[in-house]
Amino acid sequence: MTWVALTLLAFGLGVVAQARTRHPLANPTLVATVIVAGILLVTRTPYEGYAAEVRPISFLLGPAVVALAVPLYRLRALLVREWRVMVIGGLAGTLVGVGVDTLLPRLLGLSAEAQRSLTTATATSPVAVQLAGLTGAPPALAATLAVLSGLLGALVLPQALTRLGVRHPLARGIAIGSVSHGIGTARAREEGETTGAASSIGMGLAALVVTLVVALLR
Repeated sequence: MTWVALTLLAFGLGVVAQARTRHPLANPTLVATVIVAGILLVTRTPYEGYAAEVRPISFLLGPAVVALAVPLYRLRALLVREWRVMVIGGLAGTLVGVGVDTLLPRLLGLSAEAQRSLTTATATSPVAVQLAGLTGAPPALAATLAVLSGLLGALVLPQALTRLGVRHPLARGIAIGSVSHGIGTARAREEGETTGAASSIGMGLAALVVTLVVALLR
């Protein structure tokens, strides 16, 4: 259970850093990722061994995603009124993300494995891992790129949306959730329950759209 304890400790340090600094880079997931990745590299520990030992934590991803339905239920009346706008926004954001993740790697000449893995980067990591069997991407790489996509979105999108003048909580939530899934949704929750609920919808739509795109392109 050494890696489980280390992972939880690294995340706890990230939470403390975020509470004290309030800086976007002090994201608990980012802090934990950097710490754990650094130790894995220094100790030359294979990722497969680490993943096997922290499986209890990975298992909690499922219940954590399901728990995001709680704010959806609380705000169901508002979400029902605005469902058309959110669906259109979520679909548009996800399709643009999938398009960029599909075309840009080809233009940059990345490896075939990287191209296939980036196809599902817009979806949350559990979905990306499941779709890896259909795309032929290495599951570990698909999950890593999905996490990195979420981290980048959580770090960049809130500030970018503010500078663009996007201040409505539903618009901000859909934008964040449709391209940065669970990590972005956790960040959106910090702005308020409405933003978090909209982000949950964006994340769900992203998972659905990416799955359909992979099925059609298979």
